[in-house]
Amino acid sequence: MRPFRYEHAANPDAAVRAVSRDPDARFLAGGTNLVDLMKLAVAEPGSLVDVRTATAPRIERLDDGGLRIGAAVTNTALAADTEVRSRYPLLSEAVLTGASGQLRNIATTGGNLLQRTRCPYFQDVTTPCTKREPGTGCSALEGFQREHAILGASRSCIATHPSDMAVALVALDAAVRTTGPSGARVLPIAQLHRLPGDEPQHDTVLEHGELITAVDIPPLGFAPRSRYRKARERASFAFALVSVAAALDVADGIVRGVRLALGGVAHKPWRAAAAEAELLGAPADTARFTAAADAELSAAQPVPGNEFKVPLARNMIVATLADIAGEQR
Repeated sequence: MRPFRYEHAANPDAAVRAVSRDPDARFLAGGTNLVDLMKLAVAEPGSLVDVRTATAPRIERLDDGGLRIGAAVTNTALAADTEVRSRYPLLSEAVLTGASGQLRNIATTGGNLLQRTRCPYFQDVTTPCTKREPGTGCSALEGFQREHAILGASRSCIATHPSDMAVALVALDAAVRTTGPSGARVLPIAQLHRLPGDEPQHDTVLEHGELITAVDIPPLGFAPRSRYRKARERASFAFALVSVAAALDVADGIVRGVRLALGGVAHKPWRAAAAEAELLGAPADTARFTAAADAELSAAQPVPGNEFKVPLARNMIVATLADIAGEQR
């Protein structure tokens, strides 16, 4: 591992100053992803600025009835919070499927959102990877493709985003609060992550030295009627082949409200806007759930190694929506 400097930031402003003045510096929170990448020589920062105690470890109720999750809240604390479990069960379920208990105890909310892809070619410095080394090409295009994207990919990169938490937060229309060299801002989480295009090395729209300080979840009356379903290679700790975050409001057999997002299918958590449009105001039945899934997946462009993801995603969308609707009859 490359030698690096370490310093502790007392508050967000100090952290931002320390990282923004050094292009080779990185924020360190739980380190459950960054430290692994450093061991693999994928990430080689010259300086680490510890923000673990610089941001809030609290979950607070907002004046509008929503929740604010401090960036330092651990995955364990988030999944166990009584309000999260009762009001936003899809978020608690997503976090619990996302990692082992040991990792959840140390991983933070802010860090979870900024995980880098688990594409094996990104993690192997002996292979070409435009995400890791711009301009070198995407080894996955002719290699192992089972875990890769079916939506929004490009010839530069077909990697997927690994966070389960982010998929649930996108479905909930959460917003990310940041502070950085240009000041503070609030960013819809659906706009935080990027599709690869010609610059897959950029996972997010954050500028260098911009620090996530909190995540705000707005009130959503039908969020208690929600689920997070995940298909993976094994029942224990594993990343999603496909995941579905869904909330559904049904009255008299008609869909009055719906939120739907997918994981394991794209370079970013994928908000299923086409499926939502198909469902709103329509009968809450299997035929319409299937039509909605097909509308969303009509843009899918799988590669030979992951064509199975299209029917898998379709079946998971239909089954998850049917389960939620069935509880409201």
